[in-house]
Amino acid sequence: MSREPPGPGEDEAPGAPAAAAAGGAGGAGGAGGEGEGRARAGAEGGGCYLALCARPVHFEKANPVNCVFFDEANKQVFAVRSGGATGVVVKGLEDRNPISFRMEDKGEVKCIKFSLGNKILAVQRTLKSVDFLNFIPDSPQLEYTQECKTKNANILGFCWTSSTEIVFITDQGIEFYQVLPEKRSLKLLKNQSINVNWYMYCPESSVILLSTTVLGNVLQPFYFKSGTMSKLSKFEIELPAAPKSSKLSLSERDIAMATIYGQLYVLYLRHHSRTSNSTGAEVVLYHLPREGSCKKTHILKLNRTGKFALNVVDNLVVVHHQDTETSVIFDIKLKGEFDGSTTIHQFVLPPRSIQPYQIPVAGPASVTSQAPVPCKLYSSSWIVFQPDIIISASEGYLWSLQVKLEPVVNLLLDKGKLMDFLLQRKECKMVILSVCSQMLSEPERGSLSVIATVFDKLNHEYKKYLEAEQSYTMVVETGLSRSNPLLKRPVRTQAVIDQSDMYTHVLSVFTEKKEAPHKFTIAVLMEYIRSLNQFQIAVQHYLYELVIKTLVQHNLFYMLHQFLQYHVLSDSKPLACLLLSLESIYPPAHQLSLDMLKRLSTANDEIVEVLLSKHQVLAALRFIRGIGGHDSISARKFLDAAKQAEDEMLFYTIFRFFEQRNQRLRGNPSFTPGEHCEEHVTFFKQVFGEQALMKPTTF
Repeated sequence: MSREPPGPGEDEAPGAPAAAAAGGAGGAGGAGGEGEGRARAGAEGGGCYLALCARPVHFEKANPVNCVFFDEANKQVFAVRSGGATGVVVKGLEDRNPISFRMEDKGEVKCIKFSLGNKILAVQRTLKSVDFLNFIPDSPQLEYTQECKTKNANILGFCWTSSTEIVFITDQGIEFYQVLPEKRSLKLLKNQSINVNWYMYCPESSVILLSTTVLGNVLQPFYFKSGTMSKLSKFEIELPAAPKSSKLSLSERDIAMATIYGQLYVLYLRHHSRTSNSTGAEVVLYHLPREGSCKKTHILKLNRTGKFALNVVDNLVVVHHQDTETSVIFDIKLKGEFDGSTTIHQFVLPPRSIQPYQIPVAGPASVTSQAPVPCKLYSSSWIVFQPDIIISASEGYLWSLQVKLEPVVNLLLDKGKLMDFLLQRKECKMVILSVCSQMLSEPERGSLSVIATVFDKLNHEYKKYLEAEQSYTMVVETGLSRSNPLLKRPVRTQAVIDQSDMYTHVLSVFTEKKEAPHKFTIAVLMEYIRSLNQFQIAVQHYLYELVIKTLVQHNLFYMLHQFLQYHVLSDSKPLACLLLSLESIYPPAHQLSLDMLKRLSTANDEIVEVLLSKHQVLAALRFIRGIGGHDSISARKFLDAAKQAEDEMLFYTIFRFFEQRNQRLRGNPSFTPGEHCEEHVTFFKQVFGEQALMKPTTF
């Protein structure tokens, strides 16, 4: 964890391994055999919201014959033994199969990296040139070399910007090359002369940052894309105080580059605040746009001094503090204190250590029954890389850092702020739904105003997604998408909590528990419906059904009547059918449903079908009589439904109704052959006897 300004004559923080691959690509000398045991996160660590990944990359620890390098672009660790003569092992977090090969020992390796896609290997052994080796099938394994073009320049390092494009950074500028593996040569695409102290590369955004001028605090970014190199606006980092001498005052150790919420930022760790009344360190964020000037936009207050290291995980800036062995997180999307030009942020949660971590004991099975060894967290041999990598050189492990959301729920008690925080996280859905369930249940039941705030925040995100989806559909349907090939369908993130999510995981469970007073239950359901209406989101009928069922359970028919009368519950076919089925317990429901259906001008046949499918045969018959369609309906359809209901008296009632209809219309109660009711007549005779059949009436 080497993020403290070096003292006089001190280049590296004590105990930190040398950064062997330039530009911060740490060469944490190390070696280590195979037999990679899966490290496991400790079970302790309650309230720890940061954790090391469960499946790290294990590599050999440093020793005199083995050097270890890290490539930030491919996230790979290289263990190079005897300059490569006795083997090179390459491992990454993503690729579980290590790459192993040998190469001729031509001197000490200063930097080693694969191109994107692992097809070409680049190795720097001298200050003047870089060697290349093709890893393409059927290609001869012969090295080829490229010397830097600038006379008397020394190569500080190199970066691959694509599978065949590479940038040499020298102390006198940068040289952008295309590698031609078939010809085993390189072609210079562009170069730029500029005095360079040190450099930094952000692979996610393909931007290289150069430190220039005597003090080192003027930074010049370059952007690379498909064979082109663009010079972005240079900018100056404000140093804490006027330097006493003309020597390098800005160390690469205090600078990081990372993409946060889709924007590129340069993060500067300022150890002493410029304001005299504040003694703690702070992280200053400079927003680096593709076009336009770089501006200071955020300041993260650390309120402490000492050794720090930075990571960025899930759009959160994580600041590790070695002295206290704790970390804090900042979210620049949350509200801060705006002073007219920059936003000042305090950490979101109280400082906590990374979750305790156990390293399994290597060796035969009989030996590994020993207890795993606790990993030394915040060790001086840790090196951090952007965005989320931590390497322990002394133990031979590479981890990615992760944010755990469950502990955050108990640390951030303001539900509104908690939702703002969770909605920006990648894996947030189940945690948000769990928070919603908790705030409706004892002992953490929230007030209606808090519940309303949470619902509004969720529906704000939901509406944003619906609008984006609607705009996309409109563009596609109008054919405009052909003129805009970059148009992409909006991505549905986990922050989109829709009505079915809320119904399934929160509201239906909440109403079934019946723990809360029924007035509170109904108020919560109505609050969610109010929020949907406020954001002009069409309310799904199953939410209204939940309200009606809850009202019926508690015999609150007067409230149901009012909700329907004042259109608090919007008209829909399923709702009308539900009301029809309630007629036996609440007679006015029949008329309420008919009124609703008339307002809907719905096809009556569909309503009858829905009622029959729910075995509401009498309700269907009453409905059809109510609209005057009972003379033309199919007798067989109703008799089928009555028979399926397995209720003999229901069958009798329906059968008798149609006999009476036949008598009225044709002067005879019998069914005509065209009605295909023979099997029902037979069934009626079997159950009730032939004498029960209606006799023709003559006048």
